[in-house]
Amino acid sequence: MIIVTTENIAGYKIKEVKGEVFGLVVRSRGFGGTFMASLKSLIGGEIHQYTSLLEDTRKQAVDRLVKNAAAMNANAIIMMRFDSSEIGQTMSEVVAYGTAVIVEKE
Repeated sequence: MIIVTTENIAGYKIKEVKGEVFGLVVRSRGFGGTFMASLKSLIGGEIHQYTSLLEDTRKQAVDRLVKNAAAMNANAIIMMRFDSSEIGQTMSEVVAYGTAVIVEKE
């Protein structure tokens, strides 16, 4: 699966647009991580637990994006983007989205 953040893929021609596709993940930080992050925020610096959690969450969102595009018989995703938000005080939502297409080499 080719995934790009651009409208076109160099060397490929879009043959068919399948439509919007996304991969969504909602994760809880858990009490321990939230507590440790609160302590770390008092002294400053990177909160490695959150960085690792968000990296893993983005990877999982992309995996779900690819799975959904494959279910639409697409072989590429263009205009891929991430969005995120918080739900309450302990949950984070990450969505990867784009347009599923069929491409072929020019």
